[in-house]
Amino acid sequence: MTWALKEAEKAYLAGEVPVGAVLVRDGSIIARGYNQVEMLKDATAHAEMICLTSGSVACDNWRLLDTTLYCTMEPCSMCLGAMLLARIKKLVWGAPDLRHGANGSWVDLLAQKHPTHTIEVVRGVEEAACADLMRRFFQERRNDRTIR
Repeated sequence: MTWALKEAEKAYLAGEVPVGAVLVRDGSIIARGYNQVEMLKDATAHAEMICLTSGSVACDNWRLLDTTLYCTMEPCSMCLGAMLLARIKKLVWGAPDLRHGANGSWVDLLAQKHPTHTIEVVRGVEEAACADLMRRFFQERRNDRTIR
């Protein structure tokens, strides 16, 4: 999660919502991603999506079998759906996302057995650090009246 937090810090410094992700296979990071929605002007440019795409390139395969995705925030429905489709083995996330979280905070896409794939999930890893970065980001945005 330390490396996912470093990716989230990149997003923070770029003025993006500070979410970061890393994809690990056999104990090595094979892909990284951080939110780039504003920079790319693309609502799908979430940290997890960028990481999964990079992982597919690194593996030369869309099936990301035997990988673990570490993400600083609970994934949204788009990202969790992509993880199911990519066949990641394990998801480790930090802080819950009460507005968009698709692993129990808003909805739980994994509550029912998926017909083709199951993802092992570990929740709340480095939750305080992940949540603090998000809190600081939005507090600064609220205090800066020049940002709309």
